[in-house]
Amino acid sequence: MIRTVIAEAVEDILRDIAGETGMRQSERVNVVVEHPANLQHGDYSVNIAMQLAKQLRKPPLVIAGEIKERLQRHPGIAALFGRVEAVAPGFVNFYLDWGKWAAYTDAKPLKTARGMSSKVIIEHTSINPNKSAHIGHLRNSCIGDTLARMLRAAGHPVEVHNYIDDLGNQLADTLVGIHRVSADQPYSRFGDFCWDTYAGINKAYKQNPELQHERTAILHGLEKGTGSTAWLGLLVAERIVREHMEEMKQFGIGYDVLVWESSIVREGFWTQAFELLKTTSVFRQETEGKLAGCWVLKQAEDDDGVGDNPEHQADKVLVRSNGVLTYTAKDIAYHLWKFGVLGKDFRYRKFADRLWSTHEGGVRKKRIGQADTVINVIDHRQEYPQAMVKQALLALGFARQAERLRHVGYGVVSLSPKTAERLGVDISDGKASYPMSGRQGIGIKIAELLDRMEQVIEGKRSRKAGLSSLAIAAASIRYYLLRFHLQTEIVFDLEQATEVSGNTGVYLLYSYARACSVLDRVEQPLSGPPRFETSTAQESALLRQLAYGPETLEAAVAELSPHRLCAYAYELTNLFNHFYAVCPILKAEGSTRHDRLWLTMRFKATLREALDVLGLPAPGRM
Repeated sequence: MIRTVIAEAVEDILRDIAGETGMRQSERVNVVVEHPANLQHGDYSVNIAMQLAKQLRKPPLVIAGEIKERLQRHPGIAALFGRVEAVAPGFVNFYLDWGKWAAYTDAKPLKTARGMSSKVIIEHTSINPNKSAHIGHLRNSCIGDTLARMLRAAGHPVEVHNYIDDLGNQLADTLVGIHRVSADQPYSRFGDFCWDTYAGINKAYKQNPELQHERTAILHGLEKGTGSTAWLGLLVAERIVREHMEEMKQFGIGYDVLVWESSIVREGFWTQAFELLKTTSVFRQETEGKLAGCWVLKQAEDDDGVGDNPEHQADKVLVRSNGVLTYTAKDIAYHLWKFGVLGKDFRYRKFADRLWSTHEGGVRKKRIGQADTVINVIDHRQEYPQAMVKQALLALGFARQAERLRHVGYGVVSLSPKTAERLGVDISDGKASYPMSGRQGIGIKIAELLDRMEQVIEGKRSRKAGLSSLAIAAASIRYYLLRFHLQTEIVFDLEQATEVSGNTGVYLLYSYARACSVLDRVEQPLSGPPRFETSTAQESALLRQLAYGPETLEAAVAELSPHRLCAYAYELTNLFNHFYAVCPILKAEGSTRHDRLWLTMRFKATLREALDVLGLPAPGRM
């Protein structure tokens, strides 16, 4: 990592300066390596001299000059950089020698993996198993799967969980709907039938609120685990989950473990967590007020009962007055198990190839669970329930685990007015976006979007070699959902989402195939490293972006931000295509041809790694 080389060299010099001047350790400053905003100021820069001016009682530019002189003699710097400059008001700028960098790069693996031992559990997808999945669910899955790929590239062992809420209200509503709602039209998938059934029962609730008592009875039957209600719930949930798994597979998304909520209850996980929580001062049963009879996780400011934000009161309730467990209660027990501090374990059976599922009649598996870090990909609206899980860990004395529980929140996917109107939504109020609603049956199903995108791709392809239109469509949708900042609400527009030019997955795939096509026409392998004794502006810009690749991946991993990698890959692709348009490659001669072919090979290898981490294919032909 070039940043690391610079930082370590500057640290070496700071130690020398400290020894010569008597500068105390407490006066030392952090070395921050940056990219200059102006490319004429080099490829990397540090402002350490300005931070040292007060301690050393010298002008920053003088200090920068002294540091520059020492850096020029440092073996790590000499091995990579052509020159180092000190400039006002006190920056030290570094200029890569591209020939040296190319030799350094050829000697290093592309991936940044360092064999880390800390295990990460990532939970993502976790769709209620009561109907077909929509594009909002798919954003969650794409983010979670990409985070898993990023962390594996960084050397972490990663275990991916998909939590199946088979005891929740949504499944109960679908079961009520199967009894009470008529959905007579033909359906190709069970999930689509349940989509309409779920929407239908929620309409029926408004007309006849008494029907909601049936939901309560079914919830009790599901938790009981025996009888016709439990069996019907299992059959519906398992059928829906299998359909979800098949859909996600088309986007390259996979899992290691399915954790069923019913297993948490029936294996006694909640019972044990309940006993542990009762020993704390923050968990107690309310005796009066709106929550009388409920077991509630209190907060320090809750001296008067539940007097804070009313929207958060329900998230504090772990056991309702009727004895039904809340989602948060089971989530706390689940996280105690994730971190290996509950003292109990699941049993498992095979659900599919390389996919295990919790099951009371299964076998023990020693290597599942026991995480050092837990990452939950859940939309930003679930921030408070996630905070309740962390509070429970802290109350039970698991401070280290609470610190390593991370919630990756993201903005929800809503519909553009044009798309919402197409789905029958009344847009007369003129809003900028409209939320999807499973209860109202409003949303874009994943299968429908994929089918539509496949038709768009098929209609625009002049050649049908290489990847299928379906694979290109899936890659395009996945990239579309990843390229936005996590906190951005995606206002989904069908026309925009099916574009194949600009900042799209299709653009990246075509550019990768273009590099492959160039290299396929080279008959003799390259001999020797490139020199880059002279470089065009296009070559220099592409080289610089290639050099920034490993540190971009490292930053994306540290921030858990897939969109950073998307932005990098898009800019890299733009620079390559500009280089391709301006700089002849195969028609160049001598060392110029050799250097440009090497540059094309490096672009291909770097983009391939980025595509792999983003979960996109790398086609040799399109």
